[in-house]
Amino acid sequence: MGKLKAIFKDTAIYGLSSIIGRFLNYLLVPLYTAKLSAASGGYGVITNMYAYTALVLVLLTFGMETTYFRFTNKTHTDSSTVYSTTLISVGMVSLTFVGLVLLFLSPLSTLMGYGDHPSYVWVMAATVAIDAFLCIPFAYLRQQKKAVKFAVIKLVNIGMSILLNIIYFAWMDGNDVGYAFYINLFCSAMVGVMLIKELTGFRYKYDKELMRRMLGYSWPILVLGIAGILNQAADKMFFPYIYKGEDMQTQLGIYGACSKIAMIMAMITQAFRYAYEPIVFAGVKDKGQHEMYGQAMKYFIIFTLLAFLMVMGYINVLKYLIGADYWTGLKVVPIVMAAEIMMGIYFNLSFWYKIIDKTIWGAVFSGIGCAVLLAVNIIFVPRYGYIACAWGGFAGYGTAMIISYFVGQKYYPLDYPLKEIAVYLLLAFACFEVMRYFADFPLWGSLAINTLVILLFVGYILWRDFPLGKLPVVGKYFRKNK
Repeated sequence: MGKLKAIFKDTAIYGLSSIIGRFLNYLLVPLYTAKLSAASGGYGVITNMYAYTALVLVLLTFGMETTYFRFTNKTHTDSSTVYSTTLISVGMVSLTFVGLVLLFLSPLSTLMGYGDHPSYVWVMAATVAIDAFLCIPFAYLRQQKKAVKFAVIKLVNIGMSILLNIIYFAWMDGNDVGYAFYINLFCSAMVGVMLIKELTGFRYKYDKELMRRMLGYSWPILVLGIAGILNQAADKMFFPYIYKGEDMQTQLGIYGACSKIAMIMAMITQAFRYAYEPIVFAGVKDKGQHEMYGQAMKYFIIFTLLAFLMVMGYINVLKYLIGADYWTGLKVVPIVMAAEIMMGIYFNLSFWYKIIDKTIWGAVFSGIGCAVLLAVNIIFVPRYGYIACAWGGFAGYGTAMIISYFVGQKYYPLDYPLKEIAVYLLLAFACFEVMRYFADFPLWGSLAINTLVILLFVGYILWRDFPLGKLPVVGKYFRKNK
């Protein structure tokens, strides 16, 4: 019981800090879209560059976070040697990456479409290299159960970034997109200063044989990570090469800004993951665990569908989070949110191959999904623009989800309540269609109707799966008066 309480406590700290951090970072979107007009293409540059950094971060860490956790807990292995070997390896790879970027800066920046602004490329390369290296001391903090320090540093970093962005873009009325990257580099360097205790005070030792064994463990994780990040960022990375219109950066900026509204679904998925993952692996052999997987899937879908309806129901209010000249892209929000729901379902389904130590299946499913995403983008983006990017993500995650379900039922069959889930899906779709029908009504009229629709959906949830009589405190009244 003590270990379980510790898991829940750390999960709450990591989960809340991550959600709060992502929400605070989200506040930069209104600032950027207010100061960088859609026509300027400035937010398109930010969207494109951060898509690249997400992929590079996975490459530079090459699965060593998870590998560090695995090997530091192995018997007959010195944990300090594992830590220093991991630090040295990731550090050398990161330094090599920065060196290569600087060496080939001119052709690389030209290839990426930033020949006139090579500073964008080298600044972000330096930033992501620092972030990759610092992933290991952050992993060390988690391994040492220092969740509070982990969370504080993460939040201080984000708070510092927001403050500096506000000073430049709002107070100083700046509009040079390059300063967003300079601020990011400065904040990453400051995180390194805050982690100085985790980087000093011990003898650095590199064990070649240990690293060879660690690489043997980490490469499938790297493949899975690359496939996963490509599913999330490939459309934003490759859009400049596929879409040849003169308004390319404008289109990408609109897509990136409107997609951010849908990212509330990613926050819910991440919070669910933080709370769910430790419990799953801690209770693999428990009786009734299989039933818990099925019920967890159902409740995940219920709450994500509710989040979908709430975002779509109040989209005419939420749209003010971004600049008015970005509103033409709001049509991607329901598509991106639906894709995020399928990604969350795919994450839930992924436990079967993690439990039986067949993580290679994850790489296969993610790879197939990524191939579908790229195919949709390559075929349809030249004709339909960024709307094809949204449908590409929908198709990619949908494909990975469906394949994972059917293969999983063969190797690790689970009894999911499919009929109950189907009812919720149909009800949510009907609610969404009602919202669409009244979308052209005056603002307060449509908001009132949408609120009523959402309350009806909540009412069904309470009636079907959360009977009020079972609730604490309130439930006593309902049981008494039943």
